[in-house]
Amino acid sequence: MPILELKNIIKKYRMGDSVVTAVDNVTLNFEPGEFAAILGTSGCGKTTLMNISAGLERPTKGDVVFRNIVLSKLKEKKMVIFRRRYMGFIFQSYNLLPALTALENVSLPLLFDGIGKKERIKRAMQMLDMMGLADRSRHKPNELSGGQQQRVSIARALITQPQIVFADEPTGNLDSKTAGEILNQLRNIAKKENRTLVMVTHDQNVAGFADTKIQMSDGRLLI
Repeated sequence: MPILELKNIIKKYRMGDSVVTAVDNVTLNFEPGEFAAILGTSGCGKTTLMNISAGLERPTKGDVVFRNIVLSKLKEKKMVIFRRRYMGFIFQSYNLLPALTALENVSLPLLFDGIGKKERIKRAMQMLDMMGLADRSRHKPNELSGGQQQRVSIARALITQPQIVFADEPTGNLDSKTAGEILNQLRNIAKKENRTLVMVTHDQNVAGFADTKIQMSDGRLLI
């Protein structure tokens, strides 16, 4: 059974007097443990499709269904709670808080869930150790390399044990060697922990690390 289903998704934007169709009647399923790459050039609709999949944007028409829950019909307050419980996010720009250490950045989502400090630190250290960064736990983002910062952001995305993780150009700021290491790590985590990973990229080489490549052009899937 798919973990996430997109059913006849259409997204239109009004730009002045014109209406632009960013996503044009897309139907798509993601399976548990699948590493899927949504691939396409800038402006093809791939980021919009990911945002709709994650409930960050609502479709103009169509439904987003997560294990029989219709996300596209949830009110915003419930959607925020749902995302925090079931979803993780990895960004190209890392989005780490500069004043916090790696340990504090990783543990932050657990604070929002009301988990005590001792348990937060324990879980965050476990995640950093898994990412090979236990010895960098007290370092702030500006004291870490780009690859290390991205590993911290991955640890933060995974600490709540989300069932599905969305990654927006996660290696866009990294050199090819570091990018390959990060992508292999993401793929291994997805398989080992049966987490679904949905990645947006414009790079064919990056998409090659995924189990499934979903090509988009002008808002549509290319089959």
